[in-house]
Amino acid sequence: MKTFLKKITPKFLIKCYHFSLAKLGAIWYGHPSRKMIVIGVTGTKGKSTVVNLIATILEEAGHKVGLTSTIGFKIADREWVNDTKQTMQGRFRLQQLLADMARAGCRYAVIETSSEGIAQYRHVGIDYDIAVFTNLSPEHIESHGSFANYKNAKSKLFSGLQTSFRKTINGQPVKKVMVANADDEQAAYFLKFSADEKITVGLHPGRGTLYASQIVATDHGTNFKVNNESVQLKLLGEFNVYNALLAMAVGQSQGVEFSVMKKALEKVSGLPGRMEEIKNNKGFRIFVDYAHEPASLEAVYKTVKSFQPKKIIAVLGSQGGGRDKAKRPVLGRLAGQYADCIIVTNEDPYDEDPQQIIEEVARGALARNASLGEASGLHVARGQVEKILDRKEAIQKALSLAQKGDIVIITGKGSETVMAVGGGQKIHWDDRAAVNELLKL
Repeated sequence: MKTFLKKITPKFLIKCYHFSLAKLGAIWYGHPSRKMIVIGVTGTKGKSTVVNLIATILEEAGHKVGLTSTIGFKIADREWVNDTKQTMQGRFRLQQLLADMARAGCRYAVIETSSEGIAQYRHVGIDYDIAVFTNLSPEHIESHGSFANYKNAKSKLFSGLQTSFRKTINGQPVKKVMVANADDEQAAYFLKFSADEKITVGLHPGRGTLYASQIVATDHGTNFKVNNESVQLKLLGEFNVYNALLAMAVGQSQGVEFSVMKKALEKVSGLPGRMEEIKNNKGFRIFVDYAHEPASLEAVYKTVKSFQPKKIIAVLGSQGGGRDKAKRPVLGRLAGQYADCIIVTNEDPYDEDPQQIIEEVARGALARNASLGEASGLHVARGQVEKILDRKEAIQKALSLAQKGDIVIITGKGSETVMAVGGGQKIHWDDRAAVNELLKL
């Protein structure tokens, strides 16, 4: 019924409904965002990681922090998993969380701010003070209509920064700050809006206010220098250098000492479902990652490839529910480019036919294999791509194929604990729990 009503209701009425509900939610809870310094993180990749790294730095500096992200929620010392399948919560729910943070004495609220959340006015009634841009690549194009619309939705976090409520906390005026990844070609678009302070980060001298040098990415962490000071991250992949820099830029804007930020970042051993390694005694390595769009998936595959495994066994799928159908063969092609064995499986089909989604992803992988075969003059066996509907069975197959020195990389779900299936239902699912269960067999 809800889906039917959405189809027959004019779009302008739906927008008015969302906007009004957001305003009402802020009023109902007494504008809680005005009682804290609010940090919004947006972009295509790395949002959840940056949110968590910012929170870690601010906590190390002695502040109480609240956060909302795809991974989970935090209010001071209380943390719990986000099992809603929503990056940004509905208006009343988000305002309630902010009110709870304010009551708990949080000085900072860090909010993963998605384009779809902005499009549905979930950001309305939240007075942001710091806007963080990670990067931008095509995602949610079908729901937004175009890449330009997607970018425009993200930009509203920045365009509204200077005109949002001006706060004074503990007798001190709160400045409006923009932080951006200057290495991303879309950064200039977001930085054109007004702010009291703008901080940019990058991996090239002169391009960013804060930049990293002498980057050494290993299969157990990533080391780099900032201002000639070494930082030894336990997080894997060069892309996490950007995430760390963005978090440091926020810390710098809040007067946090470099030594404190370094200590905080070096404490982080990993984040749930973000290049999370599942330890085992089988002689091969297993990683679980949330990557579900092309740019993220390629970054993950490049990182895994840099570890020089004997072979890469990839388990992947794609979302249903009308979410970026065009990316499905692209995900498959990337798997075909980087992985030696590919198993395409179910992910979050919603009301779509999961087997059809699998076929579309597999088609891309097979096409990539075919082109590689033509280029090399060799026949590439179709057996390199397997289609297994049951996700647990697919993971079991990947583990059975793995030998000493190999890497199994399972993408698409990360730390999620539910799978969205037909009829609006959510069934319990956790890639990490499935792996650990299967390793015991």
